[in-house]
Amino acid sequence: MTIKEIARLAGVSISTVSKVMNRKDSSISPETRDRVLRIIQEFNYTPYSNSHIVNNAKSYTIGVLTRNAEKSYALSSIMQAARSFGYTVLVSECADQPDLEFRGVTALCRHGVDGVLWEPLNEDSLKYTESFRTSKIPFLLFNSHQVEGALNMDYEQMGYDATMALVKAEHKEIACLLSEGSRTEGFLSGYKRCLFDTGIPYQDNLVFHDVSDNLIHKITGHTVTGIVSSHFAAANQLYGELYSRHYQIPYDVSLVTLRNASREVAAFPKISTFSAPHQEYGAYLFEQLMAMIENPEYIPLPFEQHSTLEDTATITTPFTKKNQTILVIGSINIDTYLKMDRLPFTGKSTITSASSVYPGGKGINQAVGVSKLGAHAALIGAVGNDVESDLIYEAMKTHAIDSSGVHRSVDHATGKAFVFVQHDGDSMISILAGANDTLTPDDIYRNKRLFENSSFCLIQTEIPMDTVLTACKLAKEHHVTTILKPSACSYLPPELLKYVDILIPNLDEITLLGIGDTTHDKIDYFLSQGVNTVIVTLGSDGCYYKNAEEDGTIPAVSFHPVDNTGACDAFISALTVFLQDGHSLNTALRIATYAAGFSVTREGVPNSMVDLGTLESYIRQTEPELLNK
Repeated sequence: MTIKEIARLAGVSISTVSKVMNRKDSSISPETRDRVLRIIQEFNYTPYSNSHIVNNAKSYTIGVLTRNAEKSYALSSIMQAARSFGYTVLVSECADQPDLEFRGVTALCRHGVDGVLWEPLNEDSLKYTESFRTSKIPFLLFNSHQVEGALNMDYEQMGYDATMALVKAEHKEIACLLSEGSRTEGFLSGYKRCLFDTGIPYQDNLVFHDVSDNLIHKITGHTVTGIVSSHFAAANQLYGELYSRHYQIPYDVSLVTLRNASREVAAFPKISTFSAPHQEYGAYLFEQLMAMIENPEYIPLPFEQHSTLEDTATITTPFTKKNQTILVIGSINIDTYLKMDRLPFTGKSTITSASSVYPGGKGINQAVGVSKLGAHAALIGAVGNDVESDLIYEAMKTHAIDSSGVHRSVDHATGKAFVFVQHDGDSMISILAGANDTLTPDDIYRNKRLFENSSFCLIQTEIPMDTVLTACKLAKEHHVTTILKPSACSYLPPELLKYVDILIPNLDEITLLGIGDTTHDKIDYFLSQGVNTVIVTLGSDGCYYKNAEEDGTIPAVSFHPVDNTGACDAFISALTVFLQDGHSLNTALRIATYAAGFSVTREGVPNSMVDLGTLESYIRQTEPELLNK
């Protein structure tokens, strides 16, 4: 601080400052005198003639002049490094205000620190460097990409590495999510450079500065398959927005972000991150300043950083390159199980020995069955705006089912099924449709995107028939194989049948719905209406199937029955998964009978669905050739 700088700050001449300091200010107005004295006091100005003679003794004190102490992630590691060498750190924060920055410069000069680490506001800050030079205090500029010569972390390289992590996972439609901060410009440059190096065209409309509706739309429409984020908070916000809409990360979109190590807390369990090396950076800054203190001719070395991807939890191959989805469209219920020695019948009361509650409905059952067998399941359906719907969403989350097609009906309760189970496993069901009746053709069209990467569409008739017809038509338009399970209906429109590839009724259902005298006549009727394959499930007798090329009976696999309720859903789930995996119809049917057998051994349909490892292990002990394609 010089008398010239005092004059500039006070807006007066040097002679005026001199008169005030020497008490020859009778000709100066009280307001001007007070202003000059206030600045002198504020900046603790001491004339050089009155100051102590500077010697070469160290104070073992360094100064850190920062823009914002709370956001200065390197500050703690600077202080830790300084303490290890016996140094005290004086911290001055300018709070992004130029006047406070200058005050910090003069305060550090007055305290005679051995050196200063300075995080300048901008290039204009460099006019204060003369104060340090006059006081013979070495200083280093850091974390300021706008100021030439500042020692910075290489955010460009981190942006490059984050983008490359997605490129290596085969992504090409990669968006960049930026937040305001010192790293933004460098991160964006790294993103652009990586795209250029890997031959991916850069698009301005894929750079976002907030979590906007436009970004969400691009993700849900799968025009963006991966996102790199410069700031962890923005990545957390995006994750939350997608989670609230029941989209899945990384299935629907992969996400990579920078993170400021332990100082940022994740709202969600895992996000793939590159942690900024602030600990190493702070230690490096202190080491470089110490070298300058020891040798005024020393030229600081650049910061060598090494960033590694800490987690791959939110990175996977793009949506369009994945194994195709199995889409399920059907009823969603809360199932109440009532156990009894004998099923109720007309004129006879029955006492229930026990009851239990599970998520259910053929939509949930088959989606869970598909998921537990290792395929990706998506579900379209409706639930109520009640407590029971929370159980449904929790079940879908547990089994990693894409629930974006499930909506809440404000005016209806979640569907309910009352399942009466006899001691030998036989059962009967009464259904209260509830929200299932509100699933409309418009709901199907709103979820059209779910058909785009699907291989099979499993549809049941416990929802309105016009919705079933719309779903079958849309599946055909997208070349998706349709499998229809007629349930709780007394009629199948001929218009619907021409859109059905595989029809799977049980013996009672084909007797009710088919036309002809015998079961074979009824099967032939459905085939004549455009159905490609008819599979009739026969309970403990297995199943019979027929199409234009082949027909045959598949025997059941014997398991001790506890609850037969979900056997058909388990059968359909396994049949679909193994058809998708490339097995023949006959083989897939034989495997499906094992899955159905497992399902009858436990109560509650989602719980009774067999997982892939258990199913394949059992088959390898009995018919290992079934698992060969």
